[in-house]
Amino acid sequence: MIVGVALVLRLLIGWNVLHLSASGNLSLSIAILVGFWIGSVILCFGIPTLKTYLFALGLLFLLVPMPEHVVSWVTEFLQQKSAVASTLLFRAVGVPVTRDDIMLSIPGLDIEVATECSSIRSSTILIVVTMILGQLFLRTWWRKTLLVLAAMVLAVAKNAVRIVTIAELGSRVDPGYLDGDLHHQGGIIFFALAVLGVVALLWLLRKNESTLRESTPAAVHDGSA
Repeated sequence: MIVGVALVLRLLIGWNVLHLSASGNLSLSIAILVGFWIGSVILCFGIPTLKTYLFALGLLFLLVPMPEHVVSWVTEFLQQKSAVASTLLFRAVGVPVTRDDIMLSIPGLDIEVATECSSIRSSTILIVVTMILGQLFLRTWWRKTLLVLAAMVLAVAKNAVRIVTIAELGSRVDPGYLDGDLHHQGGIIFFALAVLGVVALLWLLRKNESTLRESTPAAVHDGSA
């Protein structure tokens, strides 16, 4: 069934019946290819095999590139939330700040949370890595979900920490920080901090999971009929 639907959709794309944009065409084509692979697994090995390797097969959808309008929406969302988070962080450290959409103003400096500040690539990598870690080390679905949700929050938080750190260094220490290596190439540092946050939460969730499992009394079998 899935294989047949994939083949039909591929023919429709080839004939340009759907009139998609170039990015939409590419995204749907790759999604159809992944669907064809998964359908082939079901056809050749059956549903039990699909259930066994569901997570791994689901990761194949990460091969599907996001259409341009989706990338634009996600980027804008990250810009907005990063601006809000930065405002809160500035206020938390006692720095007067005003915000106008994605423009922030602190004493002596105006900051635009630009497209590059959204960190869409590192945020995506962070969430994917978190999904894999959760699948490998956690058993319960709600703990895995909690871990991924925390990664989404950290994806925004790391942007805010980066913006506030560079702004404070640039306005209080040396203006060179505003256009220096930390600004252009320091993203890996803040990404690493976010990963450490994910690992710390993973450790707590795994420890809690193990404690609950050990405290659950094993079923007692007395051998009676």
